[in-house]
Amino acid sequence: MKNRRIICYLLIATISLMSFSITGQKNKKPLSVGDNIPAFALYDQDGKNFDVADYIGKQVLVIYFYPKDESIVCTKEACAFRDDFEEFVKSGAKIIGINNGSVASHKAFQTHYTLPFTLLSDPGNKVYNLFGITNKLFMTGRKTFVVDLKGKIVYTHEAMFAGQEHADEALKFIRSSIAKH
Repeated sequence: MKNRRIICYLLIATISLMSFSITGQKNKKPLSVGDNIPAFALYDQDGKNFDVADYIGKQVLVIYFYPKDESIVCTKEACAFRDDFEEFVKSGAKIIGINNGSVASHKAFQTHYTLPFTLLSDPGNKVYNLFGITNKLFMTGRKTFVVDLKGKIVYTHEAMFAGQEHADEALKFIRSSIAKH
C-alpha cells in the first residue's frame, strides 16, 4: 500500500512538472509564413556576436532550430545542410543553426563534422521562445525557417525525427522561389 502511494505521488509530481514545462513556455503563438522575424543577437561557435539585423537585406536566411549537438537526428540534419551548403550559397542563402548548447559545444560539433555554417548558442532558449517553437517529447523542437531579404518568413518546415528533410525541403523551396523571380 505504501509503495502504491509513493508511485501515485511520483506520477502526480511528474504530470505537474510536464504541464508546467508545456504551459510555462513563453511562446504563445509560433511564428509563421508572413511574419517578420524578431531581432536577436547571440554568440556563434567562435564566441563572436551575431546580430541577425546585420544580415537582413543582404542574404536569404535559413534558420534552423535543433535540440542537441551530436545527437543522431541533429547530426544528420547538420550534415545535410553541410552537404548542400554550396547549393544554398549559390542560391544566396545563409544557414544558421540554433540551440541552447554552449559556444564550446557548438565549436566541437562544427569541428567534428566540418560544418561550414554558423551555429548560435541560445542559453535559456530566448530566441527559441521568440520564434514560438514548442517542445516535443521532453526536447526542444526542431523547426526550420526561410527568411526573405525583407526579414519576412516565407517558408517553415517542422519534422521532429526527419533531420535531413529540413535541408532538402528548405533548398527545394529556395530553388523554386528563385526560379519564379
